[in-house]
Amino acid sequence: MSRRKAREMALQTLFQLDFNSADYNDALGLVFDENLQVSTKAKEYTEQLVQGTQAHLEEIDNIISKVSNEWKLERMTGVDRNIARIAVYEMTYSEEKLPPNVVINEAVELAKAFGTEDSSRFVNGILGSLVKSRQ
Repeated sequence: MSRRKAREMALQTLFQLDFNSADYNDALGLVFDENLQVSTKAKEYTEQLVQGTQAHLEEIDNIISKVSNEWKLERMTGVDRNIARIAVYEMTYSEEKLPPNVVINEAVELAKAFGTEDSSRFVNGILGSLVKSRQ
């Protein structure tokens, strides 16, 4: 299974839900339709990421707000905000505990691929601050 691809699809779905007030099933269906060759396991992980992030959205946003010095969620780009949300979900709420450095690395790679020139540093800073605050 490609977790990276699952994270990409989760990002695309959450971005749609964030900006278009799209229906969950419609947003996920559009993303899956664009990725027909993706394995069933990757699609299942995508759904887990999206559902889990949405289920804990208020708590996740509070966590991000506490560690994102002077950056309100509304000021963050939609891509950066949703990458951070997915990573916080994986580090905090996911049943499968992944090492924080793995989650941060994957989030940074997503930011490089989908964000702005500064996105990877921004996402890395937020997630690094979160890990430091928990030590």
